[in-house]
Amino acid sequence: MQRRHFIKNSTVLASAVLSSNNFISLFENKKYKMGYQLYSIRDEMAKNPITTLQALKSMGYQDFETYGYDPEKDTFYGFKSKDFMTILNDLDLSTTSGHFGFSPYMEKSKSELKWFVDQCIEGAKNVGMKYITWPWLDPKLRTIENMKKMTQKLNVIGEQVNAAGLGFAYHNHGFEFEDHNGETGYDVILRDTDPSLVKLQIDMYWVMHSSTMTPKELIKKQPGRFVMWHIKDMDKVSRDYTELGNGSIDYTQELPNPMESGLEYYYIEQGGNYAHNSTQSAADSATYFKKHLKKLI
Repeated sequence: MQRRHFIKNSTVLASAVLSSNNFISLFENKKYKMGYQLYSIRDEMAKNPITTLQALKSMGYQDFETYGYDPEKDTFYGFKSKDFMTILNDLDLSTTSGHFGFSPYMEKSKSELKWFVDQCIEGAKNVGMKYITWPWLDPKLRTIENMKKMTQKLNVIGEQVNAAGLGFAYHNHGFEFEDHNGETGYDVILRDTDPSLVKLQIDMYWVMHSSTMTPKELIKKQPGRFVMWHIKDMDKVSRDYTELGNGSIDYTQELPNPMESGLEYYYIEQGGNYAHNSTQSAADSATYFKKHLKKLI
């Protein structure tokens, strides 16, 4: 695919957009739903998805990011995608993004990748998602050479997803910030992906854990492109995940400016290391977030 010359001007263009009165007005009037990444409570979702969603709603969560879509069966958590949408509607809940299993397609053919993306688009549309997100890369593939190959796939997927009327984003972990002779995988992503096709979902825990930059500093590199946030805390001793407010990340100081970021959706997350269990962790993080952080977004 022939890539346009977009990278050099991306920051300038984004800054111009950020300065417009219309853009500012949009974010001044933005009402964000409190979101949760359902992987955080995957044990309970595996047992009884509906009861789990009801419990999360009672804690104040309104919007979700999914994981584990089955493209062969077109199912989320054992339900056909349209049936899962009915469940969400009945509970007055929404899902705005999903983490889809792209990593195996790093080593598959273009036709296989296209088929998978088509299936993801169908599932995402059936549940009302706005974004399809690439969430992970197999550890055996985490070389700088493969990161460069991945960026080309990101552009191809982004073009296909955007043509279908949805957004496409890349979610970071920590490996993208490892130094490879003065270059990181995230440098490659920022440089070699088309900002109009590939948005970014910033996982703030992993930025604080593995990058030399803070989330605010990273967003300044390409303002307006970081359309989704993952918010989770870091254990003060082990540096593993922990409930919001229990760890070492002071989000009252570290949360970026939503307008500068280009924020559309955020999701609280805790992938493990629960103080008690996944349900209590979701409740504790919700309580902390509503008391200390919601007013900042």
